[in-house]
Amino acid sequence: MRVMTFNLRFENEDDGGNAWVYRREMAVAIINRYQPDILGTQEGKWAQINYLSEQLTDYTPFLPGREPDPVIQCPTLFFRKQAVTIICGGEFWLSETPDVHLSKSWDSAFPRMMSWAEVRLADSASPIITAVTHLDHMGPVARLEQAKIIARWSARQTAPIVLMGDFNDAPGSPAHALLAGPRLRDTWWTAGNDDGPQSFTRHRFDGIPLIARLDWILAAPCFQVRDVRIVHDHLHGRYPSDHFPYIADIDY
Repeated sequence: MRVMTFNLRFENEDDGGNAWVYRREMAVAIINRYQPDILGTQEGKWAQINYLSEQLTDYTPFLPGREPDPVIQCPTLFFRKQAVTIICGGEFWLSETPDVHLSKSWDSAFPRMMSWAEVRLADSASPIITAVTHLDHMGPVARLEQAKIIARWSARQTAPIVLMGDFNDAPGSPAHALLAGPRLRDTWWTAGNDDGPQSFTRHRFDGIPLIARLDWILAAPCFQVRDVRIVHDHLHGRYPSDHFPYIADIDY
C-alpha cells in the first residue's frame, strides 16, 4: 500500500508565478506518476479539490457531508479506486467544539480539521482507518491541544490507523511525541532515517529545504514500512507546491 501526504499550497493569487493555476497540472502529474493508493492533501480550497477530483480519474475523493465553501482549506482524502473501498468516515474540527463548523480554540490562527475514513484494501479482508489533518502553523498551544484531540480519537478506534498530514511541527516536538507513541509510529523513523536537512519538507517554491520535516505519515505498529521517500520532482525549476510530497510504502 502506498500512502502520500501532499500539502498543495492554497490557491493564492499573491503567489504570482507560483499560483495554483501554474502548478496544478504538475501536481496531478506527480500524483499519477507515483500512484498512491491513499492520498491525503492539505490546504486545498474547494476549487482545488474539485480540480483534483476531475483530473484524477483513477481516484475517489472522500468529502463526508462537506458543503461547498470557496474560502476554507480542508484536508482531504483521495482513494485509488482499484485499491481501496470506502466503508464509512467523517470529519471534525480540532477545537473545543469539534462539531461546530469552522470553530477554533486556544491560539489557533485558523480553524483546523481532521478527515478520516474506514476503508478496506483490495487484498485484505480487515478494515483500516486512514486520516488526514493539518495542525495550526502559528499557535504552539493550539498544536499540542489539537494533537491531544487526535490522540484521544485514535485511542477510541479499534482498526489500525494510518495518520498523515502537515503537522507544522518538527519531530521530537510535544505534538510529535504525543502522536508518535505506542499506537502510531513515525514511518520516516521506522525506515531508519534521521532528521537532517535532507528530511525537511518545506521550501519557498525553490526546492531549498527549510525549517524541519513538517509532513508526517504515522502508522500503527502492525504496518511494515518497506520504503519512504520525499518527492523533490520539479519541471524547469517550478515545483508543484511549497511543500515536498512525502510517500510511505507500507504492508498490512
